[in-house]
Amino acid sequence: MRAPLRPDELHLPGFHRIEVVDESGSTNTELVAAVRADPGAWPAPSALVAEHQTAGRGRAGRSWASPPHASLIVSTLLRPAVPAERLGWLPLLAGTAVVRAVSADDGGGPDDGAWGLAVKWPNDVLVRADSPVTGLGGYRKVAGILAEVVPEIVPAGGAGEPAAVVLGIGLNVSQTAAELPVETASSLALAGYGDLDRTALLAALLREVAVVVDRWEAAGGDPVTSGLADECARVSATLGTRVRAELAGDAGVVEGEAVRLDATGALVIRTAAGQERVVSAGDVHHLR
Repeated sequence: MRAPLRPDELHLPGFHRIEVVDESGSTNTELVAAVRADPGAWPAPSALVAEHQTAGRGRAGRSWASPPHASLIVSTLLRPAVPAERLGWLPLLAGTAVVRAVSADDGGGPDDGAWGLAVKWPNDVLVRADSPVTGLGGYRKVAGILAEVVPEIVPAGGAGEPAAVVLGIGLNVSQTAAELPVETASSLALAGYGDLDRTALLAALLREVAVVVDRWEAAGGDPVTSGLADECARVSATLGTRVRAELAGDAGVVEGEAVRLDATGALVIRTAAGQERVVSAGDVHHLR
């Protein structure tokens, strides 16, 4: 029997509201709608957590569901005080926060490679696997991230307040192989993390998200001066590998080595001809 979350242990410093519900179609969809309807009821940062999600949304409109009490499904309302062109870093920072939270819970840390977690550009967290699969190499997907700017009718604090962003994170914790939808997915339990306490892990995750966003804001959204660009690079499964990027909107394919992230969080790929192409949106496949 999988244990439910313990909401009374989720009173985290800095968070104004953490709401846990039994079921949600999509926590991102519901939180976006709630913020639009009543921005004052969801001051930043706040979070909506679901024990069971039936119609989760990923990037490019992909949908997924999760068994009850098997995942961490959380959408966080943020108002990052950074230039709008830097918001592309948010999924990468969230992925780094996932790595840090799981590593801390497992007794490791962001520089300890023993835990085998890594971030795939732009919005997935991967875990090491014994056998390779197409597109991911020796990894499986353990978490997905979706950041959405909220199209508010009236900003909560007036025209000068930063835009609201809903950051959704879905982390597979205790799923068995039979409960996963595709062979490219995994869970922390399958990866050998054992019986993790989801409440403690959720608290750690929310704290890490708050820490990286605070550092990012303090540097005016500059990932280099904040040190976050280096941290993202250290946990990246994409940088330094050969990749094929299928560009958004059927705009073609770019293949080459993923060499760095630019100031906006876009992926820079160096082709075999030595040309550097900047990819801001698309599906990236790791090539063996």
